[in-house]
Parts: sequence; structure tokens; C-alpha cells
Amino acid sequence: MGIAGYLLAAVVGISLGLIGGGGSILTVPILVYVMGINPVLATSYSLFIVGSTSLVGAYNNYRNGWVNIKIALLFGLSSITTVFITRKILMPLIPPVLFSNGHFTITQELATMVLFAVLMLLASIAMIRNTAEEISLVEGASDAPTKLFTLLIYGIAVGLVTGFLGAGGGFLLIPALVLLVKIPMKKAIGTSLLIIALNSLIGFTGDIGHFAIDWKFLIIITLIAIAGVFMGGFLSKKMDGEKLKKAFGWFVLVMGIYILVKELFSLNSTQ
Repeated sequence: MGIAGYLLAAVVGISLGLIGGGGSILTVPILVYVMGINPVLATSYSLFIVGSTSLVGAYNNYRNGWVNIKIALLFGLSSITTVFITRKILMPLIPPVLFSNGHFTITQELATMVLFAVLMLLASIAMIRNTAEEISLVEGASDAPTKLFTLLIYGIAVGLVTGFLGAGGGFLLIPALVLLVKIPMKKAIGTSLLIIALNSLIGFTGDIGHFAIDWKFLIIITLIAIAGVFMGGFLSKKMDGEKLKKAFGWFVLVMGIYILVKELFSLNSTQ
């Protein structure tokens, strides 16, 4: 089980290096189903792992001139604030048992995994669709000014996703950066990685004191994922990123359906 978890941690990093994102959506399921981590604690660990690997990915993109730091800070302001408030204040207020009527019980752990499965389904659809071409067409046809209020709402939405589920939310960020801020796709990917890194790492600081963190385990997993980022960056020069993104999207779709069915079946079996 441990070796499988470490190998899958490398897959998270490789996918980030290959297609610029997506792999972070697998971090929580790997921690929960392969490594045996409590789902709520797994969202905290995921913030650190996703934040660290995204920071490395953002740095690699920055060296190529594909990161707009000003936009990252402006866009990330609302999302970073939302993530920190969510992890520091809101998460500790959520009770272990959300609902119980004698026939079945909905726990925080169950709700976390069901919501995460739904997030995986949404992310997989975004990866399977030819997002790059669709965004390019819309981008070329639109001259509407940037809507600051819409950006604010997007930032809060991404912050909530990252805060509650420990996922980066890149499939929400990239379209927003291209369509609303009008920056090119490659720069949108690099900028989104920086926003994800800031969101996740600052969100993780909100967990300090709330959980007993196994730092040795967390750092080992993170270093393996970071090594995967460099491996993925090397492989990306030899492979078609768009085809890989779609293939990975189908894999995430299957995993999302599996988790959703598994968790709902476990709920039904406890009745």
C-alpha cells in the first residue's frame, strides 16, 4: 500500500509537469484510499502537497516568461483570503456528524469524499473538452473589459474549493484568466499555478494547530511529487500535451464515478 501511494504521488507531479495541472485532483483520493489517511486530514495534507508542487511548476513557467505575477496577486487576493478563512475558522466549526435521522448518518468525512467526487467529474469534463480551442475562439471574438466583480466571485469560488476540498481548482482558474483577464493560454496556465500555490500553502497555514501533522510522511510524499514535476516537464517535450490531457481527463472521470458510487454505497450499507 505504501509503495503504491508513493508511486501515485509521483504520478501527481508527472501530470502537473506534463499538462500543467490536473494531477492535484488525485491527491486526496490517493491519501484516503491508498495511504489510509482520514479524509478531512487528507484535505490538509493535499494543500501542502499541491501548493508545493504548484510552486515548483509556477517557477518553471516563470523562467519561460509564462507567469503574470501582478495578475496572480490581484486575482489571488480574494481566493487566498477565502482559503485562509475557510481553513482557520470555518472548517473547525463543521461537526463530525452533519446529519442523522436514525436510518442513515452523513458524516463530514462522507460529505468530503462525495463533494470531491463531484469536483473530479467537473474537472474531468473540463480536461476532456477541447478547452484551449474553445477559449481561443471566444477570446478572439470578445473585446469586453475585465469585470472586477466577476473576478472577485471567481476568486471566492476557487478559494472555497481549495479550502474545503484541498484541490487546486485550476479548471476554474484557467478559463477565468483567459476570458476575463485576456492573457494567453500558456501564461494563464503558469499564472494559475502560482495562484494555486499561494492559495494552497496559505490555506495550509490555517490548519496548523488544528491537526496532528506527520511531517516526515508529508515531506516525503511532497518531495516525490516534486520529482515527478521535473520528470513530467522532461516528458512534455516528447509527448502531445493535449492528447495526454484528454486521456487523463477520462481517467479522472472514471475515478470520480468510482468514488461517488463507493461512498454512496457505503452510506446505503450502513442504513
